[in-house]
Formats: sequence, C-alpha cells, structure tokens
Amino acid sequence: MKKGFFGFTAIAALLLFSAGAESKVANDKLRIYFVDVEGGQSTLFVTPAGESLLIDTGWPGNEFRDADRIVAAAKAAGLKRIDYVLITHFHMDHVGGVPQLAARFPIGTFIDHGTNREPDDTYTVKGYEAYQQLLASGKYKHLTMKPGDTLPIKGMAATVISADGKVIDKPLAGGGEANSFCKASEVRPADQTENARSLGIEINFGKLRLLDLGDLTWDKERDLMCPANKLGKMDVYIVSHHGWEQSSSPALVDAIHARVAIMDNGAKKGGSTPILKTIKAAPGLEALWQVHFSDEGGPGNNTSEELIANPQGTDAGHRLELVAAKDGSFDVTNERTGLVRHYAAQ
Repeated sequence: MKKGFFGFTAIAALLLFSAGAESKVANDKLRIYFVDVEGGQSTLFVTPAGESLLIDTGWPGNEFRDADRIVAAAKAAGLKRIDYVLITHFHMDHVGGVPQLAARFPIGTFIDHGTNREPDDTYTVKGYEAYQQLLASGKYKHLTMKPGDTLPIKGMAATVISADGKVIDKPLAGGGEANSFCKASEVRPADQTENARSLGIEINFGKLRLLDLGDLTWDKERDLMCPANKLGKMDVYIVSHHGWEQSSSPALVDAIHARVAIMDNGAKKGGSTPILKTIKAAPGLEALWQVHFSDEGGPGNNTSEELIANPQGTDAGHRLELVAAKDGSFDVTNERTGLVRHYAAQ
C-alpha cells in the first residue's frame, strides 16, 4: 500500500510538471487576435508577461457588435482587463467603439496622438467627443505619444513610428538603406484628414518584427521610406488603412519585404484592387491573409479562400489569430476553418 501511494504521487507529480512545462511554453508566445469589426480595425496583442494592448475599437452602434467581438477575443485570451487601448486616430471606425467597449470590459490606459485634427468633419468630431467624455470621467490613465516613444507594455517592445502627422527622424535598427522602390511610387498630395495623423507602431518580439501604421497615408509613407527606408524589413505587415488605395505604396510595401500580410478589411470597405495586387506581388511575401473577402477585388484579386476568415457572403465575425515565438517563427490560424499555417524562423 505504501509503495503504491508513492508510485501514485510520483506519477501525479510528473503529470503536474508536464502540465506546468506546457503552460510555460505557451506563455513564452506572443498572441495576436485580428478581430472582425467589418472594415474598421481592432487588433489585440497579449504578451508572455500577461499584459495586453488593443489597437483601435471598431465602430459604434450595431447593438454592441464590435465591443462584443473584442470581448470574446479578450476572454479567449484569458484576460480580465485590457491594459492598454491605443487609438491610432479619431475616425469613427477606429475610435467609435470606445464607449461600448468600456461598458463591456475593464480598461487600464488609453493611448493616442493628441488632439483631433479634423474639426470640420461632423462624424469625426462626434467620435472624438465621445472618447474625450470617457477620458474626462477620470477612470482611466491617458498617454499621448510622439514618434520615437516606446509604449510601456511588458513582454514586447513597441516603438511609435508615426503620430500626429510626424514620423521618426532616425532609422530603426536594421533600417537606413537607400530605397530603390521609391521610384515606383507616385508622389501624392498631402492628406488633410486624421488618417495622416495615425499613431503607428513597430513591434519587436525577439526576432519577430511587426508593423501597424493604422491608416497612415501614401504621402506620409513617403516621408518614412524615401529616400531611405527608415524601417528595414518586417516579418508581418498589418496592411494599412484596411487595404484602401490611399495607403500601402510600393515605397513601403515592397521595401519592408514582409513575409506575411494581414488585411483587416470588410466586404465593402478596404481591399482595393490595386492594393491587393501590390501586396500579392511584393518581394518576399509568402501569404496574404484577409479578415474578409473583398467584393471590389473579386475572385481574381483576393487571396485564396482558405486564408480568408469571412468569405464572400458571410458575416459571422470570424477572426484571424497569430501566435509568435521569440525565434521569429509564428503560426497564423483561420478561426472559421481551423486552418493553421506555420512560418519557420529565418
């Protein structure tokens, strides 16, 4: 009996150790959830340190549709609150969902680029004022960021690349080389909307590099990439502006040489045909993943259906998920199908 007892406890201890080891391995990963907010943006990062960053909150209205989808992703990640919510700019598809999300889930700190720079647009002013009213409640911390600043999140390094119409002055590590792709990018007039004010970030997680510039426009991309590429090469590109042709110039897309691009478009918002073509033809690209099938792009320009979370005719709110290791390898999962694609470390 005594021998059996010790045998049982030894097996139990081994099982507990194995479970703990598996948990430790899982906790060494960066998890990213690309939430379907129907052509807005909402991307949730959960670090191995257990801290979280949400970039943008989708739309208002729709009976809490976007807030509920964000909360579902947060709960799937095991979160009890979102530590940081970064608002790239004050257009309604990015800031509009803030009040509803705050009513549904605890939030620690809001991060933004400062003041609304599009005061003549009624819809933008409405979203900005609702956000300011929430900040005025005193329930939340608030940070304003400028290019070169580092986000205070633990478990990954996040550097501000652009904010309030300005971009970084000095190249990041690995950047600074002459950009030959500038020749293929037309020069466009300066954008006067909040898009050009987008607070964009570059994330380093071990050897993995990821870029999210919000809706930063073509003209601001040129400030960042020409004549020298200040960013260097990326592993993952969260496609700017939902894949609209106001962003994602060849000067940016071709030069960053991303292995994977992820587009948070809607069926009828974003996913412009010229940008779908630019990204799919980009040097070094292994795959384009899309949150939605683009009606404009049609069968000839969208990525393959297995890499689309919500194919043509569906509106089920399926998301994409990315899990990354510090060696630079990562997996992307289509929640709709369960398909997982692995991208080995380079």
